[in-house]
Amino acid sequence: MAHILVVDDEKHICELYRSELEDEGYIVSVAHSGQAALQMIESNLPDLIVLDIQMPGMDGIETLEKILGSDKGIPVILNTAYSHYKEDFTTWGADAYVVKSSDTSTLKQEIKRLLGDESSA
Repeated sequence: MAHILVVDDEKHICELYRSELEDEGYIVSVAHSGQAALQMIESNLPDLIVLDIQMPGMDGIETLEKILGSDKGIPVILNTAYSHYKEDFTTWGADAYVVKSSDTSTLKQEIKRLLGDESSA
């Protein structure tokens, strides 16, 4: 089973994604800040990260830069309510970009694609 780290300061989003992704058979961890995510990555390397952009303290873009700088090769999906970030070159290092929605089908599809699990997409 793949391990997914969901990073979002909104607890209800984390719980929605945890529930939906666990139903798909994934192991899910959550972090509510970029700093907490970086600590979790060091202690328990996930197979994929779902990362919010708008967070207090270290935002998702800075967190993404640190993840990419660590050269661990972890796929990262930027997940935000603001579609304009897709045009921001600082987000181009992410493997996918998904606009937040209560419908998690697009997010699940991108996770399956990035993890190479096309058969269940």
